[in-house]
Amino acid sequence: MIPRLRSLTQWTLLVPVLAVVLLALTWGRNLPGAVIALVTVILAGSVLAAVHHAEVVAHRVGEPFGSLVLAIAVTIIEVALIVTLMVDGGDKSSTLARDTVFAAVMITCNGVVGLCLLVGSLRHGTAVFNPEGTGAALATVATLATLSLVLPTFTTSKPGPEFSGVQLTFAALTSLVLYGLFVATQTVRHRDYFLPITRQGEVITADDHAAAPSARTAWISLGLLGLALVGVVGLAKGVSPTIESGVEAAGLHHAVVGVIIALLVLLPETIAALRSARRDRVQTSLNLALGSAMASIGLTIPAVALASVWLSGPLVLGLGSTHMLLLALTVVVSSLTVVPGRATPLQGGVHLVLFAAYLELAINP
Repeated sequence: MIPRLRSLTQWTLLVPVLAVVLLALTWGRNLPGAVIALVTVILAGSVLAAVHHAEVVAHRVGEPFGSLVLAIAVTIIEVALIVTLMVDGGDKSSTLARDTVFAAVMITCNGVVGLCLLVGSLRHGTAVFNPEGTGAALATVATLATLSLVLPTFTTSKPGPEFSGVQLTFAALTSLVLYGLFVATQTVRHRDYFLPITRQGEVITADDHAAAPSARTAWISLGLLGLALVGVVGLAKGVSPTIESGVEAAGLHHAVVGVIIALLVLLPETIAALRSARRDRVQTSLNLALGSAMASIGLTIPAVALASVWLSGPLVLGLGSTHMLLLALTVVVSSLTVVPGRATPLQGGVHLVLFAAYLELAINP
C-alpha cells in the first residue's frame, strides 16, 4: 500500500507533533500574516501526514476496518469542533450543525465519489465495486440525512425548521442505532460486501503490494494519526477568521466559510480515497466516502442533541428547499450509480457536476 511501511519517514513523525505544538501556541489569538502563512504550511503537512498514518493502520488491520479508522477519527474531531463553535458562536451558530453535516454529505457523496469514479475509470477502463455493500451504505446515508435534515422542515411541534426535544432525542437515538448497525454489518456479519473486488467479481481479501507493518508501527501511526487530525481541525479553526474576512471582503455568502472548513477537514479522507482509486480499489474509496458521510450524521446529531441541553438559542436542522432538492437528486443519482457495480467516467462526471452545483449555490444562494 505504501512504500517502506516498516519505517515511518521522519517528516511524518515530526509534522503531527509540530502541528499540535503550533496549535497550543496560537489557540485563541489574533495571528499576523506571517504566522498564518506558517500555520497554512503546517496544516497542509498535517493533512498529508494523516493520510500516511491512516494508510499504515489500514494496511495493518485490513479492509473494511481500515476505512473506518480515518472516517471515525476525523468525524469525532469534527464533532468536537462543531460543538466548540456552537458554544462560542452565539446566534450565528444556530445553523452550524446543519450546514456542516450537509456540506460533509455533499462533499463526500458527490465530490469524493465523483473524483474516485473518474480517476478509477480513466485509469483502469471502468471502476468496479461491490453493489451490495455500497448500496447498503448509501441507503443508510439517505435515511440518516432524511430523518435528521429533511424532517425538521416539515414538523409542526416547534415553529421553524426545528425539532422539539422529544423529536431531537428520537433523531439522535436512531442515528446512533443505524450507524452502529451499519458498522456491525460492515465489520462482522457481511464483511465481504465491503472488500475490494476484481473485474471478475472475486473478493480481494489481502493486499499484495507490501508486507503488513508491525503492530508497534501501527500503534505509533494510530497515535500520530490522532495528533495530525487534531492539528488539521484545530489549525483550520485558527485560520477560519482569515477565511471569514476574505469571504466577507469578496462579498460571498457566509455559508462559504463552512464549506471551506469542511473541505479542509475532509481533505485527508479525500486524498486517501483517491489513492485507493488509483490502485483500482474503488470499493475502499467508496467505503471512505460514504462512511464519512454516515459518521458525520450519525455522530454529529447525537452530539449536538446532547450539547443543546446547555446551549442557548435555537438549533436549526431543517434544510431549505434548494438543498433538499440537491439531496434528493444526489440520492437518486447515487442509486443509479451503485446498482450496476461498475462505473465509467460519465458517472464520475455526473457526481462532480452535482458537487459543482452545490458549491455554486453556496456562493450564490
